[in-house]
Order: sequence, then C-alpha cells, then structure tokens
Amino acid sequence: MTETGTGAVFRETTAEPRTQAVPLAHVSLELGHLSMEDFEAGPERLREHFARVRPWADTARTVAAAGGRRPRVSTCFLVDEYCTPSATPAALLPVLLAEAERAGLVIDYLARESGCAVADGVPVAEGVEARLVESPPPGSDGSRPPVGQTGWLANGRRTPGTRTVAAMADAADWQPPAETTARRHSVFLDAELWDEPGGRRVWSCSFLAAVWQLARLGLLRHFGEPVLQPVPWTADEDFPDDWDALPPVIRLNPSAAPFSAYRTCSVLPSRLLPVEHAVRVVLDQVDVEPHALAQVSERALGEGLPVPEEIPDRISYVFHEGP
Repeated sequence: MTETGTGAVFRETTAEPRTQAVPLAHVSLELGHLSMEDFEAGPERLREHFARVRPWADTARTVAAAGGRRPRVSTCFLVDEYCTPSATPAALLPVLLAEAERAGLVIDYLARESGCAVADGVPVAEGVEARLVESPPPGSDGSRPPVGQTGWLANGRRTPGTRTVAAMADAADWQPPAETTARRHSVFLDAELWDEPGGRRVWSCSFLAAVWQLARLGLLRHFGEPVLQPVPWTADEDFPDDWDALPPVIRLNPSAAPFSAYRTCSVLPSRLLPVEHAVRVVLDQVDVEPHALAQVSERALGEGLPVPEEIPDRISYVFHEGP
C-alpha cells in the first residue's frame, strides 16, 4: 500500500480478497420452514403441510417458466432446530422426506436454521449484523442507540420517549411512529434481532430468516468466500443422531439446480407472515457485499433476466392457511 501527496491511497490488487462467485438457479423455491413443534405433532402434520404446499409450488414453477424459457428451479427446506433441538436428525428427517415424496415433492436442499447463526465456525449472523446500515428517518436526532447496542431495527421513526409526567398527560405532546417509506399511512415495525438471556446472544427467527434469504440469493461472503454452501449427501448415508454432526446445508438431489438463485419464493404457513415482514425490514437495511451483488447482476443481465436493484424485491411468498 502506498500513499501519494494528494492523500489518495493505492492498494495492491492482491491485497483485496477475491470474491468467489456461486452457481445460480433462476428461482430458489422454499417448501417449508417448520419448528420442532410442527415435527413433534407427528407425520400427519407434515402430510397436511405438504398437501397445502404442493399446488402453490406447482404454480411457482409455472410462473418461473413464463416467457417460454426452461427455468432452473431448486427446492429447499429449513428446519428450525436453533432454539429447541429436541428430535434427532436420524428420527426426524426420514419422516420429513417420506411425507414430501408422498405429496409428489422433491426437496433438493435441506438446511438447519442454526447454520444461519454459525456455519463451519463462521459467525454468519454476526457478519450480517455488522453490515446493517440503519436508515435514519426524517427528523431523527441520533439520540437512540444503534441496532448493534439495542438489538432492535425499525422501518421508520419510533414514538419519541416521554420526558416528563406532564408531557404524558398532554396528548398534544405525543407523536406517533412513522414508516420511512409510507404510502399515505404508515405500517410501522420495530423488530427484535437478538436478545441475551444469561449473557448469551440468541438470534431471533426473523434475523436468521433474513440470513437464510441472503444465502439463497447467493449474496453471503466471508472474506470473499461463499458461506452456507451445500454439502452433497447421498441416499445411502444415515442421518446422524446429533444436529451438529449434520452440515448446515446438504444437497439431497444430485441432479438439482444450484442452491442459490436470482430470486426466491417461499411457500409458508400464514402464521409466519409477521416474521417475514421483519425479514424484509432487515434486508432493506443490509449493505450487501458489493462484489457479490455485482456478480449476480452481471450474470442475470447476461441471461436476459435482470434482477431488481432492491434485495427485498427479489423475494416473494405464498402464505397458505393452516398451522
């Protein structure tokens, strides 16, 4: 590295970490994101889930094929074993895959939610948190501590804190929260990204789901290397008795399209709608690694499939009824 008299700093190109590209499908189709409570309800709950997912998954594939092209669509499933890892992979996953097959669905990639926190020793969630850039709402004075201290991220201006009892009694002093990009009326959200019970940080489902979306969009890097990349898992391999013994993401279908994609679509139960609202708030304020972002955009243009500039606009959902 050298510095000139003008103050400009030049670095050797070899000093910059090379950003490795990842293969990309057109669409990453999520067939479920279930908690241990769902699995503990038995095979019937899984059967009901996949029966509801199947027609919407077929529709998503049809939409991806619009324009006459043959789309590359990969499917994935996220198991939430982060907070309550009760049943073992050996006991749970064969039943899960059998019920998906019974519904006529193929799960190409299976992931553990805890891998969105730490994967192969890489603090993935911590790395995404470090790239959060809060959007200051109009009129903010910087008095509120940043998200790195509070663990809370909003999509606008919070209600100002009341300073005196007198002010509490005077409705004229009260100000409502306001969404930064509101269309006439606000839909304000203040999302908790983590807490620290007993001094140990526990990431929220919303934040880990945001990390999951970034992985599916091929935008996660650690010193230039992609993280949460799938590990091949052959049909004759037995699932382990310990979740930690299972890679964060495994590829179950050797002929599957790539895990990451230009766009994602998730078919989820409607109870997860609030979680996914928070996901969009997070993704709207993540400063994504620019080289990874450029790689995806350039390849999409090369295929004649330009992607939206805003990350939240690259994700879509179908919310079905039921538990």
